[in-house]
Amino acid sequence: MEPNVVLRTEFKSLPLKGRGKVRDIYDFGERLLIVATDRISAFDVVMPNPIPDKGRILTQLSAFWFDLTRGIVPNHVVSTDVRDFPEECLPHREILESRSMLVVKTEVLPIECIVRGYLSGSGWEEYRKTGAACGIPLPKGLVESSKLEEPIFTPSTKAEQGLHDENITFEEMEAIVGKDIARQLRSISIDVYKKARDYAEERGILIADTKMEFGIKDGKLILIDELLTPDSSRFWPKDGYQPGGSQKSFDKQFLRDYLLSIKWNKTPPAPELQEEVVRKTREKYLEAYERLAGGRKNG
Repeated sequence: MEPNVVLRTEFKSLPLKGRGKVRDIYDFGERLLIVATDRISAFDVVMPNPIPDKGRILTQLSAFWFDLTRGIVPNHVVSTDVRDFPEECLPHREILESRSMLVVKTEVLPIECIVRGYLSGSGWEEYRKTGAACGIPLPKGLVESSKLEEPIFTPSTKAEQGLHDENITFEEMEAIVGKDIARQLRSISIDVYKKARDYAEERGILIADTKMEFGIKDGKLILIDELLTPDSSRFWPKDGYQPGGSQKSFDKQFLRDYLLSIKWNKTPPAPELQEEVVRKTREKYLEAYERLAGGRKNG
């Protein structure tokens, strides 16, 4: 993959709906065009440096997982082929190629559906204090990065940009989306995680945890946004796994660790990243893609 960089799209002829931390979104009525740029965020702050190819990797990996899990739950993907996009997109084909997808518009649910198969991140921090993760009691004696006997579902709120998501209990989630939808979300999320976990482990990657988003279309739950990428998941190399501390990773934990090492206060403006940090982050994302979905790239 030859390095390619898109920090921000400026398609004056296309109807811009909004920009997220990573994605630029264009509105075509019943459908959306989602363009994954090479922006990267950490601690909910966007870094000044892009990571070359990151948007292409996220799009292609998400498309791979959406296809693999379509037997579990429908997803929002219409196409990742620019030839299928609205005609007014074609002049921008060179930028859109491999880093964009046309999707159906849904009513987005205000919940981050998080599944944890290993004890890490905020789940580990809470366990140290309370012996539970998001109100779910866990066995005594677990250490950082311990594998859980069964994956657990730990939802969070979906915060506005610049704010932090907050872990909530399942009962709090039920109050937000209703009991029936909450139970469906939990069941589907765990099933998607298990399928991906088993697939990835055969390819030398442990999926420690992952975050999913859902919408509703015609009364049905639809899996949306991105899926099982290094931005939304913790990917650990299986051959180096050693519970009792943090793990090497194929995700942006490397970037987080760097930012912690330079004592950044996690508030804007973010510091300029060293060239080596950019290069190594790209390499980690690319290796995750190649191990999991190599040969499935559309461009």
